Amino acid sequence: MYPSVIKKIIDNFKDFPGIGDKSAERLTFSLINFDKDKLQSFADAIIEVKEKIGRCRICGSICEGELCSICQNESRNRKNIFVVEKPKDVFLFEKLGIYDGVYHVLGGLISPLDGINPEDIAIDALVDRINKNEAKEIILALKPTIEGETTMQYIKKILEPYEIKVTKIATGIPIGTDMEYIDTMTLEMALEQRKDFT
Repeated sequence: MYPSVIKKIIDNFKDFPGIGDKSAERLTFSLINFDKDKLQSFADAIIEVKEKIGRCRICGSICEGELCSICQNESRNRKNIFVVEKPKDVFLFEKLGIYDGVYHVLGGLISPLDGINPEDIAIDALVDRINKNEAKEIILALKPTIEGETTMQYIKKILEPYEIKVTKIATGIPIGTDMEYIDTMTLEMALEQRKDFT
């Protein structure tokens, strides 16, 4: 039906989460209306994502270079480490502007049914960071699912030998909800009202 070039672009857009046939077609036809310079800029930006974006060697978030801007920032409070599942969660909480500590990105959650075990995510790297600095509080901010709870319980267990406070953000977030779909006021309250994790 569509010319092969158009179909190829549509098929590529459909690889994005939440993009179906209609959305992919709409985005593709938007590209057709771009002028050449804008289209080239868009293509260059996509290529640069693969070439320039990597993972921060300290926290595991995404960045250009070896360290993210948060880990480079000497004014951040390194006594608090905020543990999240994905790099996107870091930017989500940063938008709130109420947290001045540092982060740790696990890169997934423990899920034996899916073949994801503790050694498959960045828990050992978290322990290494605790051994290297004077962290006083670990704040767990993982989604309230079986996998999230399992991961938090595992982290709490391995941190028992350390003199470190382990808290988690307040509940009230619907089960299974990704952080990115929660409004900022709810996230802010969840962080401010965090409790000891028992």
